Amino acid sequence: MKSTLLAASAIAFGLLAVGCSPQAAAPVETPAPAAEAPPPPPAPDVSQLPAGAYAVDPSHSTLIFHVSHLGFSNYTASFSKFAIDLQLDPAAPEKATVTATIDLASLTLPNPPAGFVDELLNPTWLDKATTPQMKFESTAVTKTGPATADITGNFTLKGITKPVTLHATFNGGYAGHPQDPHARIGFSAKGVLKRSDFNITVGIPVPPSTMGVSDEVAFEIETELSGPAWTAPPAQ
Repeated sequence: MKSTLLAASAIAFGLLAVGCSPQAAAPVETPAPAAEAPPPPPAPDVSQLPAGAYAVDPSHSTLIFHVSHLGFSNYTASFSKFAIDLQLDPAAPEKATVTATIDLASLTLPNPPAGFVDELLNPTWLDKATTPQMKFESTAVTKTGPATADITGNFTLKGITKPVTLHATFNGGYAGHPQDPHARIGFSAKGVLKRSDFNITVGIPVPPSTMGVSDEVAFEIETELSGPAWTAPPAQ
C-alpha cells in the first residue's frame, strides 16, 4: 500500500512538474530591414544649352487628349499637326515664352464612325470653319522643382480666350553633336481645361450622372524641340 501511494505521488509530482515547466518560446521573426528608397535622379543639366529660339520637331512630338465617355472609359484622341515655338534662356528659365498652335483639321480619332470627325469639327463642337486653329500663348513660367515648372497662359478656341496651366517637365537636352547640327531639348507637359469654357456644352452629363462626355478635357504633350545651331569645339 505504501509503495502504491509513493508511486502515485511520484506520478502526480511528475505531471505537476511538466505542467508547471516553462513552455518553449515561439521563435520571434525578425522583420527584414526596409529597403532604402532609391535616390531621386539628378536634374538634367542645362548649363551647356544655348539660349535662343527652339521649334517643335514634329517627328518626335505628340499631343493627345482624354475625355470620360459615359464614365466607362477615358476616350483618347489626338491632334497630329501642331507647332510650338519656345524662347529659352537656360540661365533664366522663368523668363521663357511659349507659343503653340494646333491645327483642328488634324484631329485624329481611333476608328471613328463615318462622318464623326466632320461632326466634331462643325460649329457645335470645334467650329473649324470659323477658327481653324487653337492657340496657347504663355504669360508666366514658375519653377516648381529642379526640372519642373508651371506654364500659365491664354488658350484660345472658337474665338474665346481662357487661362490654362501646363505642368511641364524638362527631360533633358544637348547643345548638339556632329550627327545633329542643332541644340535639342525634350519636354513633357499635361493640363486640364473645361470645354464648357469655350461654349462646347453638348453631351455634358448632369451630376451625379456620368451619361455623356465629360466637361473636363485632360491633355498630354510629349515634345522635342530643335534650337540654335551647334558650334563644334575647336580641335585640340
